[in-house]
This record gives sequence, structure tokens and C-alpha cells, in this order.
Amino acid sequence: MATIRPFCGLRFTVEPERLAKIVAPPYDVISPDQREDLAGQDDLNVVRLTLPEQHKDDRSKFVRYARSASQLEEWRRDGVIAREEVPAFYRYSQRFSVPGSNELFERTKLVATIKVEPYSEKVVLPHEQTFPKHKEDRMRILEATRSHLECIFGLYEDGDGSLHGLVTGAPGEVVADITTSDDGIEHCFERITDGAAIDAITKAMADRSVWIADGHHRYETALAFREALGEREGLVAEDFMMMALCSISDPGLVLLPTHRILKSMPLSVEELRAKLDYEFELIELPNQEIFGRLQEIEKSGGRALGIALPGWAGIVATVRDLDRLVTKMGASGGADLQRLDVTILHSYVFGQVLGLTGHDFFSYTRLEQEALDSVESGSPAAFLMNPPTVDDMRRIAEGGDFMPQKSTYYYPKLLSGMVMWSLKDFV
Repeated sequence: MATIRPFCGLRFTVEPERLAKIVAPPYDVISPDQREDLAGQDDLNVVRLTLPEQHKDDRSKFVRYARSASQLEEWRRDGVIAREEVPAFYRYSQRFSVPGSNELFERTKLVATIKVEPYSEKVVLPHEQTFPKHKEDRMRILEATRSHLECIFGLYEDGDGSLHGLVTGAPGEVVADITTSDDGIEHCFERITDGAAIDAITKAMADRSVWIADGHHRYETALAFREALGEREGLVAEDFMMMALCSISDPGLVLLPTHRILKSMPLSVEELRAKLDYEFELIELPNQEIFGRLQEIEKSGGRALGIALPGWAGIVATVRDLDRLVTKMGASGGADLQRLDVTILHSYVFGQVLGLTGHDFFSYTRLEQEALDSVESGSPAAFLMNPPTVDDMRRIAEGGDFMPQKSTYYYPKLLSGMVMWSLKDFV
């Protein structure tokens, strides 16, 4: 099953105070303005590698990828990034509270290199759809740098918590301990070089499957990169990529909802209510109370969507008969996928009620308040929903189905810049 290996990571050699200004969120959650802010924090900020600049006088759009590669090599020559002397696993712990709550969580991952396998092998499984244009960009970065600049995030089955126990109990050396100023999240990064611990973890992982939580585009890019190489004898560097692996039983595994903000509404509110009334029980609530009611309905076993509307009051729409609605939708995929809140929203409400398809008519936000504020500043509606569960994700992946893009939001995101891996350092 899953083949993992310790690796000689590339890490920044700066003091912790400076490292906090060098790390950044994953490339795909950074807006252009945020990218500029991060790059302005420090000349070594990792976005200079993961999101290299495009200059107006560049000969082509591909020059920026060469810029990333040359910057990485320059930093290695200057010693601000250095290769670890011996292969290691890393234990990456994040201590955090969820936005809007004071409850504290801790999530622990094992950072390793993992052998990339086609989905058909059932070793690494996806759960979300991907889009070609995003994979092309990541392929250009990988080809230019021949390095994995960021970890993707994977989950492994661990019903009894035994592998999680091996990871948390392994002797380690703290190599980075920082708190990010914008969200107060504590990030502790430890190096594991103990041979017995590495062997035990490697053997335990060998009988597990892995589900991709975040990073589908980067995984599929690494797989295509390896396949382009053709047949080789034995293991080669291109067989592997970095992944942060978390037990599916980790109590700190938190999923946040991703809400949808409409850019235009083809129906009046009265027309929307009339069409929804066939399959949903509708109640009017202040916008601020919608999400709390959705959570209550989910706990009681129901399915519901929230619709925040201008004027501070919106709608909670509870499915009257889920089996009937699923039949009416005629959505593709297995029963688990068809019954998800996000499938109901996209297939029935967007597709059949509003007649909207594709991904251009709405934007995403994980923040409830941002969704609510949007309808008071020009958006005609924001659709709020409960997040899918980790078990939803697992069952849908096992069934070979794919959720719509951005159906899941694992919080918090992994920081880029804690460790990188160059293929030329494969041992």
C-alpha cells in the first residue's frame, strides 16, 4: 500500500522570529494582493518560489517559472536554505482555535515523502474534482525547480489510533516553533531521525490507504511528472513527493464549511421561495441566526441550506424528503455523494431551480460573516451550508466519486516554507 520514506529536507536557516515572516499559506488560497503583502514582509518569503512574479517585460509567461528556480538555487548558494545532513521524518503540530470559537485543538501530521500511485491502484484516493489549467501551472513550477516546494495534506485510516500514537510518541528535535501573527496559530516542527521510530512508522503505513485532503492538483501534477519519465529500474526521485499525513482519527481534524456568494440572481426572492417550496420546508430568520439553525438541523439528522438575503433576513430551507429529492435531482455518482449538502446545492438549487451551471456565477468564502456582509454590499444572495464530515469524504473517495471543487476546507492550512524537498537530494 502506501510507501513512505524519510528525506533530506531543505529548510530556512533563519531565526524563528524571521521564519514567521517567511512562511505563507498554500499557493492556491493566496489572492494577488495577499501575495504582494507576503512578499513585502521579507525578501525570503516563500511566495517568491511558490508564486513567482510575472514582470511586464518578460519574454513569455514561462519566464516566471525560471525565476522561481533561479531564486531557489541562489538561496541554497547563499546558505539561507540548507539541506538536512541525514534523512528525516518531520512531526508538524498545529495548535489553534476555530474562528468564532474559543475551543482549542491540536492537529499532528507526519511529513514524509510518499510514492505517487495512480488512483486506480487504490493506494492514494482523491475526493474532489480538479481543473487542467491549475495543473499546468504547478507542472511548470515542478519542471523548472525540480523541487516540491509545498506539502500536500493526506489522511490515513487509523481506527485504533495506533499509527497516530507512533507519530506523536516518536522522539523528535524541535527545529521550528512559531506563532503566525494574523491568526495566532502555533506551529511546532520537529525532526525525527531515530531509526527505530522511522522503521516502525514506515512499516505501519505500509498497509494503509491515503485520502487526499488538500492538494489534488499538486498530486496529479507529480503523478503526470513521473509518468512522463517512462519506465525506470528501481525507485527514482520522481516516484515521490512530499505529503503531510494525518490520522483520520486525530481529534484535531477540523473541517469548515465553504459558503457560496452569488454574483447575480436570475429569480426574485418571491420566485425563489415558490420554487424551493416544493422540496423544502422554508422558514425566515435573521441572517445572523441562519448558520446556527443549520447546525441544529444537521445534529438532528436533517439536511438544510441557508440563504442570506439583503435586508438582514434570509431563509433556512430544510429538505422535506431526502430520498425523493435525490431521485428528482438525477445527479451522477453514488448515494453518499448524491445526498451531500453541496450536491443538493449545485445539482438542484443552482442547476434546476436557478438554471445556473459552471463555476463563474459565484465566489467562495469559508467565513460566515463575510458571506453575510456580502449581501449587504451588493450580492443578491449567499448560500450557507454545513461542511461534509471526514467520514463523508472517506466514503465518497472509496466509492470512486468526486465532490465539487472546494467542498471541503480543512482548517488550518499547512504553512509553506517549513520544509521543501529537491529531487536532486533523493537518497
